[in-house]
Amino acid sequence: MLALLRGLGLKAICLFIFFIILSCLIVDAYDPLDISGNVTIQWDVMQEDSSMYNADITIYNYQQYRHIEWPPGWRLSWEWAANEVIWQMQGAEAKEQGSCNKSLGTPPPHCCLKNPVIIDLQPQTPLTKQAANCCRGGVLTSMAQDMSKSVSHFQMSVGFISNFTMPSHFKFGTPGYTCGEAEEVVPPTKIPEDGGRRWRQALRTYRVICSYSQFRAAPAPTCCVSLSAFYSETITLCPECTCGCQGQPGLSCVKKGQTLPALPKSKDPDYAPPPLVNCTAHMCPIHVHWHIKQSYKEYWRVKITMMNLNLHKNYTSWNLAIEHPNLSHLVESFSFNYKPITMDRPINDTGMFWGIQSFNDVLMQSGENGNVQNEMLLRKVRGIFTFDAGWAFPKRVYFNGENCVMPLPADYPKLPNE
Repeated sequence: MLALLRGLGLKAICLFIFFIILSCLIVDAYDPLDISGNVTIQWDVMQEDSSMYNADITIYNYQQYRHIEWPPGWRLSWEWAANEVIWQMQGAEAKEQGSCNKSLGTPPPHCCLKNPVIIDLQPQTPLTKQAANCCRGGVLTSMAQDMSKSVSHFQMSVGFISNFTMPSHFKFGTPGYTCGEAEEVVPPTKIPEDGGRRWRQALRTYRVICSYSQFRAAPAPTCCVSLSAFYSETITLCPECTCGCQGQPGLSCVKKGQTLPALPKSKDPDYAPPPLVNCTAHMCPIHVHWHIKQSYKEYWRVKITMMNLNLHKNYTSWNLAIEHPNLSHLVESFSFNYKPITMDRPINDTGMFWGIQSFNDVLMQSGENGNVQNEMLLRKVRGIFTFDAGWAFPKRVYFNGENCVMPLPADYPKLPNE
């Protein structure tokens, strides 16, 4: 390893150290822009007798800008304490039924597995199988983008032999998430009925917290940022080999004019093919470019371009989270929706951008339409605003909740007098 670093040079060594530090932050599932963001699973026991109970399970995405995409969508699994079986389900289904003992009766239970895997239903599911806030194919939108679609819910009837025992070893099957054990909540949940005129209370309520780590989700970054400015001829490119290097085992790319290889076949309808990107020096599926476009007496203008270099995927309902000290004085975002993210943060320096529905809310696969652009007009704050020392460039950029790699500050475009 030391011999390799000596051959790379000082710049590459600094970049290597930066990635190590970044990995240490991410592996602890700490997100400095969304400190309390998590996925919470709420398990409400509504009815119970000597051999069965009914449960309402609700999944809340409490993350400000990270959503759960399809494919594969959310996957929820656990381990039963004894010989529990799922007799019926509404709003979701077990991916496999398993082998059910004939002594259990006819018709057999919905699922007899010790470790069931529960998946959401599709939107076209018949109403008789649906439940409130179900049937979006496992998609959970981020809270800041659309709170009404950040919740999923299903119901089930569980049969057991002995006393009620909460299951353990929960898993939220989307890559990158780690779940803790269930903890009982006192008092139990109250559920509104009849338009809020009546409240029904659960017998017991348990919650499971699942946290996200980008390091666990993927071994390498998935996006990068390049920079430019009207006052400099320098274009600071994405760091080389940010998401991998050409020729690296397990990474595929397509050169300009080259025929695309056939998609790998799979019997799993929720299969998501691995990224296949255009060949670049950085090899990232997503490339974000920040350009300081103009400077006026009281305002300045920035142009943001996002490029999808992934040949296998459209990014539906994408979002971009940016930390910059001047966002508290944003005057207008011309082509993207904008919402400040102030939760858990003492200052308004972070905002989320996303596409306008039916206009640019889908970032298409790489090609002529594989990019979206936006311009921002920001007010200069006397005594604070400056173009010096890279102040006008963002501190952090996240695409769909993934931390994009920034260039080294020493490479930022310089002012003519620097």
